[in-house]
Amino acid sequence: MKASFYVLAILIIAGAGYFTYEHSRKFEELQKIRLETIETNKGEDANAQATVAVLKKELAILASAEQKKVELTQSVSTLKAAGATLEREVAELDNTIKGQDDEFAELEKTMKEVQEILKGLGDGITIENLPEKIQAVTDDKKQKDLKMEELNTLVGTAEKRLATNRADLDRQVKHDLQRNTNIHHNSQEAVISSVNQDWGFVVIGAGSNTGFTPQTTLLIKRDGRVIGRMQPSSIEPGQTIGEIDFKTLAPGVRIQPGDRVILEKPITR
Repeated sequence: MKASFYVLAILIIAGAGYFTYEHSRKFEELQKIRLETIETNKGEDANAQATVAVLKKELAILASAEQKKVELTQSVSTLKAAGATLEREVAELDNTIKGQDDEFAELEKTMKEVQEILKGLGDGITIENLPEKIQAVTDDKKQKDLKMEELNTLVGTAEKRLATNRADLDRQVKHDLQRNTNIHHNSQEAVISSVNQDWGFVVIGAGSNTGFTPQTTLLIKRDGRVIGRMQPSSIEPGQTIGEIDFKTLAPGVRIQPGDRVILEKPITR
C-alpha cells in the first residue's frame, strides 16, 4: 500500500516535475516570444516613427508644394493678365506703327511735292535754307504791304478828291443843264389859243413845263413886236390861263388868238 502510495507520490512528483518543466519550457518560449515581440515592436515602432517623420517631412514638402502651386497659379494668372495687356499694347503699337508708316509715306509724298515746289522757286532754294527764304519773302511782303497801304491811302485820298470833283462836276453839269433849260425856256414862245375879251383872260398852249409860274410876267408879241403884258392866274403842265394887263395895251389894240407870249424876265436859276 505504501509502495503504491510512494509510486503514486513519485508519479505525482514526476508528473508535477514534468508539468513544471513543461510549464517552464512554455514560459521560456512565451518569454522568448514576448521578448522577440517587444524587439519586433521596438523595431516596428522605430520604423513607424521613422515613417511618421518621413510622412511629416513629406506633408511639409506637400504643403510647401501646395503653397508654391498657389503662388505659381497666382503668378500664372498675373502673367496671363500681363500677357493680355502686352498683347493689347503690342496691337496698339502695331496700329501706331502702321499709322506712323502711313504718316511717313504721306510725309515722303509731301517732301517730294515740296521739292518740286522748291524747284519751281528757283535755284539755290533748299529745305535747309527755306526758313531764311521764307523770312526774306515775309519781310519783302511786309514792305510791299506797307507800300500797298500807302498806295491805298493815296488812292483813298484820290478817290475822295475824285468824288468831290465828281460832285462839283455833277453840280456844275446840273447847273449848266438848268441854265440851258432856263435859256431854252427864256427863248421859247407860246401861242395864245383863245381870248375872252369880256373877262379879260387868255388861254395859252403852254404851262409849267415851259417854266411859267404865277410870279412870272409874260410879254405878248405880234409880228415880233411887243404889244402888251399879262399875268398867269392858273397854270397847268400844258396850259396857262392869264389875265390881260389892259393898261399895257396900245389904244385900239386887242389880243387875238395866234399872238405869242414870252417870259418878260429870263430865268436865272
